[in-house]
Amino acid sequence: MDVIIALALLIVGGIVGFFSNRIFSSNNQEQRKLAEQVSTTEAALSQYKLDVADHLASSAHLLEQMNSTCQTAMKQMQESTQLLQKATSVEVEGMPFFSAETHAQLAETANLRHTKRSDEQVEEITQPPLDYSNEASGLFADKKQTVTTSD
Repeated sequence: MDVIIALALLIVGGIVGFFSNRIFSSNNQEQRKLAEQVSTTEAALSQYKLDVADHLASSAHLLEQMNSTCQTAMKQMQESTQLLQKATSVEVEGMPFFSAETHAQLAETANLRHTKRSDEQVEEITQPPLDYSNEASGLFADKKQTVTTSD
């Protein structure tokens, strides 16, 4: 009988061990899967951090380039303004805007225009145009108009 009890205990222990191994091994497998997911997510996060850092560095470089370009443009604008101011002061002092020939032609044209205006006789218009009617047409009067339709 001792042998039968020992065999029964061995079979029961094997069954209990088999099922406990199944339960604990499935938890182990889930833990391994979760650990793998964590490691891949951490790798992706570190790669994303590197990408963001690279992007920010390139953005900073581009902003530096824009700043230097704006500074160059501002210097050119200041130089152009100074040159324009110098050129304007030289024109006023010594150099006329138009040549002497152009001034003569403009003066001649101005004389012709003024003489034409003085020669013209201004007629006073006292009569309305021929297509103007002295009587009201009744278009804007508050009267009912008859509608004519062709059948």
